[in-house]
Amino acid sequence: MSELLNRRLSLLGANLPLLKQCLHGIERECLRVTDQGRLAQTPHPEALGSALTNERITTDYSESLLEFITPALPDPAEVLENLEQTHRFVYSKLGEEYLWSPSMPCSLPAEEDIPIAEYGTSNIGRLKHVYRKGLALRYGRTMQCIAGIHYNFSLPEALWPLLRDAEGSGESERDYQSSAYIALIRNFRRYSWLLMYLFGASPALDKGFLRGRPHQLEELDADTLYLPYATSLRMSDLGYQSNAQAGLTPCYNNLASYTDSLRKAVGTPYPPYVEVGTHVDGEWVQLNTNILQIENEYYSNIRPKRVTYTGERPIQALASRGVQYVEVRCLDINPFLPIGIDISEARFLDAFLLFCALDDSPQLGNSECTQCTSNFLKVVKEGRRPGLELQHNGQPVSLATWASELIEQIRPLADLLDQAHGGDDHAKALDAQQAKVEDPALTPSAQVLARMTEHDESFVAFSLRQSRIHAETLREQPLPVERQQAFETLARDSLAEQSRLEQQEVGDFDLFVGAYQASILAISN
Repeated sequence: MSELLNRRLSLLGANLPLLKQCLHGIERECLRVTDQGRLAQTPHPEALGSALTNERITTDYSESLLEFITPALPDPAEVLENLEQTHRFVYSKLGEEYLWSPSMPCSLPAEEDIPIAEYGTSNIGRLKHVYRKGLALRYGRTMQCIAGIHYNFSLPEALWPLLRDAEGSGESERDYQSSAYIALIRNFRRYSWLLMYLFGASPALDKGFLRGRPHQLEELDADTLYLPYATSLRMSDLGYQSNAQAGLTPCYNNLASYTDSLRKAVGTPYPPYVEVGTHVDGEWVQLNTNILQIENEYYSNIRPKRVTYTGERPIQALASRGVQYVEVRCLDINPFLPIGIDISEARFLDAFLLFCALDDSPQLGNSECTQCTSNFLKVVKEGRRPGLELQHNGQPVSLATWASELIEQIRPLADLLDQAHGGDDHAKALDAQQAKVEDPALTPSAQVLARMTEHDESFVAFSLRQSRIHAETLREQPLPVERQQAFETLARDSLAEQSRLEQQEVGDFDLFVGAYQASILAISN
């Protein structure tokens, strides 16, 4: 254990109640599908409210891609209960449709028939729609139908001044906190391959997803492609690929270099996009012709975040007020779980992220950056291959050995969390993950392939069967009347709010986009 981690653990041990103030939030995406396992072509159900203004239920890329958002709460069990209630409410409004159980999509229609999300006629609603048209142009609609789970996590605000003073740091509180979160992200880059091994759940996909493009996948059956040892094809180079973003690799050595690299990308033209222009036949097709239209277009496994004010851009918020929490973006949806994630995974993530935050985190040089990326890609494509080796400090090490060592290094954090909360839930969560290291057959990715083989099912047939099982589970226990009514009220109020925005809209959309673009240039360090 590093000396720094030891000192920080002692400080935490003396301030245990603080650990009950970590905040957690989850965003879960999932496709709406027909009872045949095809993409639902129906509009976002009005009974779920406005996708623009309902803060709990919205859409992501497509009109058919739902996104459920929990509030940030200190107890992850409460967060999961919240997420489950949202699922149960949604099922009360879905009619014959289902929520798709895994991350990789169902059978998709022709590219141009995948409906892009609509957000009404207000300028901000139109901006969201045009941004998505830009994503279609740049990456194709098919890629945007992949779903995932985002796990938001923050350490207690009161912890940072204690650490800063104990370490005699000369940084301001805000800068110390931001530096510490960026250090967490560096360690996350080093160790996130472990999450892909433990929680990756997308070893196979529907053949139609690749639209006939060349690939290195194997055939499982006439309709399914897979890799025998893959953990997460969703996070492999099959998923989001972008030549424009290839040169964009913020190595997270400090907040300023991270925001600078994003600001540059949002302000630097990319010739192939310039060639298309922002309008085709008088219609907006992308917000601008730069490497990124907006900073959220940058695909990364983890992001530093700060809650934004109305009209404020994410990097404006970070530059002016520092990092407030991190958003983990590489988690697959577990198709065996009704809401895609469970409490054991959440408890493990908390201990893992706390370890990343508190352990020594030297700056990442170019060679280590490359090593992190290569370890990650190796695990998503062949993480269960017997004897698989990764690179650690430039030396080969077996995945199983390193994974067990990491879990042991995380254990003191799990123990502290258990002392703070009472019980041994975090320690048990670590034991459950260690069991997967010892027996790869226990990983979700191995389970998916085992289940498909056992039932002689294609990827789509397996996923639809799981979706039906979850629908039954979630529907057989309706929400208590007051919770159902609270969701109904939220939906109604959001529709009224969208309508109010549209009626009060002033100013031309083109000017609105211009002002939005200009706001990024106005950010000074």
